Amino acid sequence: MTGERPLSASELAIAEAALSAIAEEMGEALGRTAYSPNIKERRDYSCAVFDASGRMVAQAAHIPVHLGAMPTAVRAVLALAPFRPGDVLALNDPFLGGTHLPDLTTVAPVFTSEHTGAKTETPIGFVATRAHHADIGGMAPGSMPVARELLQEGLVVPPLRLVAAGEPSEAALALIAHNSRAPGERRGDLRAQLAATALGARRMQQAARRFSEPGLRARTEALLAYGERTMRRVIAGIPDGRYEAQDHLEVGDDGLAIRLALTVDGERASFDFTGSDPETAESSLNAVAAVTRSACYYVMRCLTGPDAPANEGCYRPVEVVVGERSVVSAGRPRAVSAGNVETSQRIVDVALAALARALPDQIPAASQGTMNNVTIGGSAPGGEGFAYYETIAGGAGGGPRRAGRSGVHTHMTNTMNTPVEALPLAYPFEVERYELRRGSGGSGRHAGGDGLVREYRFRAEATVTLVSERRRWAPPGLGGGRPGRPGRNTLRRADGVEVDLGARAETQVGPGDLLRIETPGGGGWEGPEPSP
Repeated sequence: MTGERPLSASELAIAEAALSAIAEEMGEALGRTAYSPNIKERRDYSCAVFDASGRMVAQAAHIPVHLGAMPTAVRAVLALAPFRPGDVLALNDPFLGGTHLPDLTTVAPVFTSEHTGAKTETPIGFVATRAHHADIGGMAPGSMPVARELLQEGLVVPPLRLVAAGEPSEAALALIAHNSRAPGERRGDLRAQLAATALGARRMQQAARRFSEPGLRARTEALLAYGERTMRRVIAGIPDGRYEAQDHLEVGDDGLAIRLALTVDGERASFDFTGSDPETAESSLNAVAAVTRSACYYVMRCLTGPDAPANEGCYRPVEVVVGERSVVSAGRPRAVSAGNVETSQRIVDVALAALARALPDQIPAASQGTMNNVTIGGSAPGGEGFAYYETIAGGAGGGPRRAGRSGVHTHMTNTMNTPVEALPLAYPFEVERYELRRGSGGSGRHAGGDGLVREYRFRAEATVTLVSERRRWAPPGLGGGRPGRPGRNTLRRADGVEVDLGARAETQVGPGDLLRIETPGGGGWEGPEPSP
């Protein structure tokens, strides 16, 4: 409402476009000014706009696992209030709304004035960025180690002021930079995040002047209500019932089980993970609750279509029950870096499998089910430390309308690939082979997409850490479609000896060694059509 007059459909659409454009422009600024290839080239970042209560009212089309968890992080920094114009808050603590330690979040309160005096004012909203930093310390370069506890994974940043009333905190910046193997790169990427938050704050001030402060508040409330109505309509189209599914992570002989009971009742949906296996001390595949919620929200958001609003109102009719200390709701001091990138993908697989029981003609077969994380670090020829991180695409699952796409990032990741031309300019290794893994997609009436083959040739000693899944158990098909081929990670030493690295490994490489990553294909949808 603006006064007593309801907003028209056109006014609501204009407000949604204006706020979403702020998040999109923030992302462009962040990507263009970042230092690391992971942020600049792969675009491993996300941006969003929040109201004065910390509710997400608009987001850019960035990383699903970031965005669904970001509202929890924004509300965590509200504990640092009161705020002043020019403040920027930061955190990466996974148990306070972060996802894993390399994902550093910056949050800026937005005021109607850019004045940075001592007078306390009430923010009209917040803008936030989240970016994956290639190294934030820890026991292995890239901060994605095969770890057992959180502190082995890197520096834990609780909510703190990175900038106070417009003055950057050199102590906070130095703390983060000096805990990285590439301190100059960390400072560069942090400056890019600060620039993006400052830009977002200015654009939100302009929106407040354009619509007026009361008008902006009315529009954010209306957008949240619109998001809720949209999701309720979608859920109402799903047959009522209880739909169960389960899948496993590749830990131990029997795997680590994720069990889901999805209940649809009218215009509400409940994802209940009660009965999932307990958190594990043997790996970092533990997901925090915010990541699990992200995965469930993403799955439901996939049903709304591309024109639906992307805000926190969509989450209101969706309940996520995770219990305590399970693989989908880990607690301190568990390691969680792989929970963000790998377990989130398996949660999506389980949620889609449950939905397929209710909507068999709408849900695709499983995609590759992993992000194929590769981190490489060491000392460059000049003696400076380096750390590199990337994820590798694979096959998408075949669906009711078409075959799965080949060589794409799917579900909880929405990044691009790092161009092979950029790597040897910055690092002592190069990509020697990069091609589709022909025949790796599962067959069916609509076949799954093919995975990829990516080979790295090293020119110097380095530490390589691999975190992946779907190396033992293939991405399943749906409705009689065949599974995709599992992935494979191998290292061929310079002397010709070849080693199967399994799903997760940390190993030392040297000049002439070749690392080969074969990513999984997607599952096929439905069995082949019968012969005439």
